[in-house]
Amino acid sequence: MPIITTKNLSKHFDGVAAVAKLSLEFRPGQITGLIGPNGSGKSTLINLLTGVLPWDEGVVKIGEDTTLSALKSYVAADYGLTRTFQEVRLFEQLSVLDNILLMLTERGVWPALFERHQSFHLAEAERMLGRVGLWEKRQALANALSYGQRKLLEIARALATKAEVYFFDEPFAGLFPEMAKTVAKILRELRQAGKTVILVEHNMNLIRDLSDRVIVLDSGELLAEGQPEKVLARREVVDAYLGE
Repeated sequence: MPIITTKNLSKHFDGVAAVAKLSLEFRPGQITGLIGPNGSGKSTLINLLTGVLPWDEGVVKIGEDTTLSALKSYVAADYGLTRTFQEVRLFEQLSVLDNILLMLTERGVWPALFERHQSFHLAEAERMLGRVGLWEKRQALANALSYGQRKLLEIARALATKAEVYFFDEPFAGLFPEMAKTVAKILRELRQAGKTVILVEHNMNLIRDLSDRVIVLDSGELLAEGQPEKVLARREVVDAYLGE
């Protein structure tokens, strides 16, 4: 059974459809590659499914029992949804450690910082930062990290939510090879743990290597979906995207 289903989901900007009546399914325990040319609606779709933007029409179904006609970002976590952004979003003036503790405590900023000494939260923070190789940077301010380290910290923050569905919007962009290997390992570990991953990525080698299934968007519409090798070999996909 799909963990997320969209039915006729649409979003317009100034009368132009960024997402046009999309009916899709995202399956649990899989990595779904979400691809398409620039402006095809990939990030807009993620913004809709995580409550960053309201949709104009259609519904989103989560699991078997929850059907939504609207979604706010501040309740997305209640439905087991989390995400990263193309442009990294961190608490810039807080330390790496405190950025993680804020997510672990699920409270406001000051209560979370007050609890940072608790052994349970510190152990969890160490585990999360260890997964992305940033534990040694735990006392550094977030704004002092390199670009790649900032992306890894945002991924660690997403992991700290212990969500069921993870939306990763170009997590590999700008990463050195060793950092990219770390991210790929994390995505595989999430899949192995039964989590659902929706991955926006332009590198087709990574899509082939990581994805169980691929969805291709073009001008806000569904162009193709299925197994990576079959989808990426289709003429209309090559024409619309790979042949740019």
